[in-house]
Amino acid sequence: MKKVVTLGEIMLRLSTPGYERFVQSDSFDVNYGGGEANVCVSLANYGLDAKFVTKVPKHEIGQSAINALRRYGVDTSYIARGGDRLGIYFLETGASQRPSKVIYDRAHAAIAEADVSDFNWKEIFNGVDWFHFTGITPALSDKAAAITLEACKAAKEMGVTVSVDLNFRKKLWTPAKANEVMSGLMQYVDVCIGNEEDAEMVFGIKAAHTDITKGEINHTAYEEVAKQLIERFGFKYVASTLRESYSASDNGWSALLYDGEKSYLSRKYDVRIVDRVGGGDSFASGLIYGLITEMPLQEALEFAVAASALKHTIPGDFNLVAKDEVETLAKGDASGRVQR
Repeated sequence: MKKVVTLGEIMLRLSTPGYERFVQSDSFDVNYGGGEANVCVSLANYGLDAKFVTKVPKHEIGQSAINALRRYGVDTSYIARGGDRLGIYFLETGASQRPSKVIYDRAHAAIAEADVSDFNWKEIFNGVDWFHFTGITPALSDKAAAITLEACKAAKEMGVTVSVDLNFRKKLWTPAKANEVMSGLMQYVDVCIGNEEDAEMVFGIKAAHTDITKGEINHTAYEEVAKQLIERFGFKYVASTLRESYSASDNGWSALLYDGEKSYLSRKYDVRIVDRVGGGDSFASGLIYGLITEMPLQEALEFAVAASALKHTIPGDFNLVAKDEVETLAKGDASGRVQR
């Protein structure tokens, strides 16, 4: 069984019921999630040995977050305990022409104030095949950035494949700070994953003749972005999700994978969105699964895009689908007929 480790923050998610606005809702639905936690849950669902590394408070809310991961088979044995609080984010789900909104309440969360000494990376990476993180984790604090750097160094020393989802978040840091920190981490990365704005906001590399607000995607431009990323950082693979935003309810969803010589383009899905949070994470986990199990590159890409298309139909952060469900869609069965 292949072994994967992810590092990041798990948060308490408080979302308004249905499509209610913050100002009209009298209650919140409770879930847990976060970029790397979402990836870990998916990989566990696909049958891998998936370990999530973070730090959460010792109180009951921290334990509830751990329980949410254990429910889906994630190994939580390397989660550190301590600190005062678990980060929170509030979600208002948009519809049609009204976009979704996220409000963060995550300052001074346990993982943001954790120390490098909280984690023994040589022990954590013993026998591990793959390590994944996102640009969200080093954006949390200088301490979290230092922990991410130590993890990347240890992974590389131990021969572990490293992937990153750039995941730029303007509410967490500036493009200049992101460029400074992420550039220092990229020397350890083998597989780089991003979306339509990450390469531009983090590294200043823009996809020409592309306007995501109008649903206009230029595939050739994305291949050029991938080439520039490989030239600058030496990645083995670069993957980019291609979201065509027709509205908050309907998107076109596809992806491109580049291996330094050839680009692969997936089929496109027109998705009716139930919950798009975690969509990129579900793509990352699908791609990791495809690559770590040595699928042909086109097949790995199709698996990742199909997994993510399914995630858009599931409430909550986690992509609660099985491998065979993803494979069915990837092979072309998109009818949505009742399975009896």
